[in-house]
Amino acid sequence: MTDAEIVQAARVALDGMMAALNAGDGDQIKQRWFHFPHVRFQGDKVHIMNTADDYRSPVLARQGAAREWARSAWDYADPIDVGPEKVHFRVQFSRYRADGSLIGSYKSLYIVTFKDSRWAIQGRSTWAVE
Repeated sequence: MTDAEIVQAARVALDGMMAALNAGDGDQIKQRWFHFPHVRFQGDKVHIMNTADDYRSPVLARQGAAREWARSAWDYADPIDVGPEKVHFRVQFSRYRADGSLIGSYKSLYIVTFKDSRWAIQGRSTWAVE
């Protein structure tokens, strides 16, 4: 595969995860769009989810800063490193309320890996608040 084809395949995982998140489908995120173990750096915390059973989403639970959340969208997702089994994306996403008003925009690094014959997100480092 060319780098462009790899990026395109990995980007499907980002878009699939976002669609599942907006549909409120945590099971699809766990089963299709995340690889485990999965690591999330958030603020000064590191969350290691060894299995799908460890996955928790404050956004889907409408906890903390996400209590008014209705949907999210990518502002950008730029590949910054590409290899045959891993792509690093510099991203920014925004969270919105049901009335369309902005909750916040958050810069992040997403790591999408190819394993078990599929591309899925395996790591994230984010400035998003919970």
